[in-house]
Amino acid sequence: MKSPGIMPYIKIMRPELAFMDLTLPIACAFLAAFVGSGTYPELYQFFKAIFGAYFAIVGSYVLNDFFDVDVDRINLPNRSLPSGELKKYNAFFFSILLYLVSILLFASINLESTVVVMVALIVITSYSGFFKRRTPLSFIPVGVAYGLVPLGVWLAFSPVSLPVILFSLMIGITDLGFTNLDASRDVYGDKKSNIPTLPVTLGIPFVSKFVLVCWTIGIVLSILIWYAADLWYVYLVSAILAAMWFLMRYREFLQSPTPKLGEKLFFDASSYRGFLFVALIIDIVIVSTI
Repeated sequence: MKSPGIMPYIKIMRPELAFMDLTLPIACAFLAAFVGSGTYPELYQFFKAIFGAYFAIVGSYVLNDFFDVDVDRINLPNRSLPSGELKKYNAFFFSILLYLVSILLFASINLESTVVVMVALIVITSYSGFFKRRTPLSFIPVGVAYGLVPLGVWLAFSPVSLPVILFSLMIGITDLGFTNLDASRDVYGDKKSNIPTLPVTLGIPFVSKFVLVCWTIGIVLSILIWYAADLWYVYLVSAILAAMWFLMRYREFLQSPTPKLGEKLFFDASSYRGFLFVALIIDIVIVSTI
């Protein structure tokens, strides 16, 4: 049997979201070390936590594709599984491998981080394998799972404190919106597969308002992080400018809530997050060197 090669595996890891998925744990590690000791994170520990978190995140993408082949054949036929580039068993074993590597990396750091990440993986797996096809509230486990990821990274460097609570809430609550933007672009395939997502059940116009509430709360939390962590003004100004940019982009979706605009805003939201995380990293580097 011919090997599928490496590209289908890269595609199924969502490289288009890699900027967000990598900068999130990097920013959290920098913030944890800064709040905990006023220094940079220890390098070896840093790489283990970053890649542990990244493999957990992309492993959840792969497993989600494993369960959603029928939907992706309609919505996203060029993905690795519906296009036939990968077999379902390839995706399943790849997701398990990514999960195991993630757990092993965190296990080499400490027990607290490992437990938090394992809980996150169990919760996100319950979403893909069970809740998504049974309730319009299936986005809640997604928010819980992704909100736990920064906590797992943080515990590799520092005890729990107010900044990580705010950071985790920001990720978890905005992910409620992020997931529903993704579901908005998938609404036609979800309807045909009888998957009761929020856009299918209550309509994209309702979802556009719900997502706005989630992201508004997330924006407020992003500014509270600045105050709680005693950061400098690079992050504050960047957070405000990024929020203004995102809300301006959001206005179009609010006025014309369609699957196409939901998809567009989904990637805008990813860019917003990545920019915010980079600004946080730069701010900490500046504060730590002056």
